[in-house]
Amino acid sequence: MPEIDAPITPLLSDRSGRSFKHMIWQWIAPFIGLAVVLVFFHSKRPDAFLAVSNLKIVATQTVIIGICAIGMTFIMIGGGIDLSVGSVMALSSVALALALSADSSPIVAVVLAIFIGGLCGLVNALMVTGLRIIPFVATLGMLSIARGTARALADNMIVRLDLDQRPEALIDFMIPIRSKAWWDFAPSVWIMFTVAIVAGVVLNYTAFGRRTYALGSNELASRLSGIAINRQKLMLYTIGGMLTGLAGVFLFAYTTEGDPTAAVGMELQVIAAVVIGGGSLMGGEGSVLGTLIGAFMLTFLVNGCTQAGYANWVQEIIIGVIIVLAVSLDYFRRKIPA
Repeated sequence: MPEIDAPITPLLSDRSGRSFKHMIWQWIAPFIGLAVVLVFFHSKRPDAFLAVSNLKIVATQTVIIGICAIGMTFIMIGGGIDLSVGSVMALSSVALALALSADSSPIVAVVLAIFIGGLCGLVNALMVTGLRIIPFVATLGMLSIARGTARALADNMIVRLDLDQRPEALIDFMIPIRSKAWWDFAPSVWIMFTVAIVAGVVLNYTAFGRRTYALGSNELASRLSGIAINRQKLMLYTIGGMLTGLAGVFLFAYTTEGDPTAAVGMELQVIAAVVIGGGSLMGGEGSVLGTLIGAFMLTFLVNGCTQAGYANWVQEIIIGVIIVLAVSLDYFRRKIPA
C-alpha cells in the first residue's frame, strides 16, 4: 500500500499504555544517577565541586556531548543507532578549520560544518533504507569513512589557524563567563538549551514526533498503518547528523583547531547519555530532558574524577562500567510489566 504521512492513533498505544511504574522509573532513574554522582564527588571536594565557577565549566563541557546526544535521541527513539558521530564530529571540525584557513567567513564555515554532518547522516540513512544494511553496520562503516576523510582533508595533520584567521566570536562561545551569577552561562550552553527545547517540542507535540515514537515501537505496524518509514528514517538520521555537525562546530571552538583524531570514542558516551536518560537501544523510548541529564552526569563524572586526582584510566573504567549499567538498566526497565 502507498505510504502516507498520517499515523494511526493505535500505534501510539505502546507509548501511552505504559504502566505508571514504568514511566516513574524511566523519569526518576536519571535524576537518581546524577544525584549519586554529585553527592559522591561533593564529598571528595566540598570546597570546589559544586562551586558556581565549576558548574559553569561543567555546563560548557557538556555542550559538545549534549547537542550530539540530542541528535542521537531522535535516531534511537526511531529504532536506529549511529556509531559514527565521533568521526563525523571530527570531520565537521576539520572542514570548518579548512574553510576558515581559506579565508571563508565564520558563518559560511559553520554552515559548511553543519551541512557535512547532515550529509553524513543522510548517507547513513540511505544505506539503512536503500541498501537494507542494519544501522549498526552502516554507521560503523561511516565511522571509518568519516575518520579517513577527515585525515585526508587535513593531510593527516592538525589544522591550525593563524591568529588573524581565528574566529574569536565563535571561540568565545565556549569560554565560561566569570561572574558570581550561576545562570550566567557561556553562549554555547544557551544554544544547547535552545536546541533541547526545540527538540523536546518536536518530539512531544508534533506529528513528526509521534511518528518517530511509533516507528521505534513497532516498525512493521507503522508501515502497515501508512507511515512513510523510509522518509522518516531519512529525516531522523539527517537531523542527527546536523546536530553532530553543530557539535563539531563547538568542538572546534573549544580546541581552536581542526583535529582529525578528535572525539575518538565519543559515540559511546553519546549513546550512554541517551540510555542513562531513559532511552532504549530497542527504540520507542527516550526524552530530551533525560538525555541532557545523562550528558551532565557523564561530564560531572569526568570533572569529579579530575578534581579528585583519579588517573585517566580510572575515569575510563568508571565510564565503561556506567555504560554497561546503563544498558543493563534499559533491559530491566523493559521487563517492568505494562
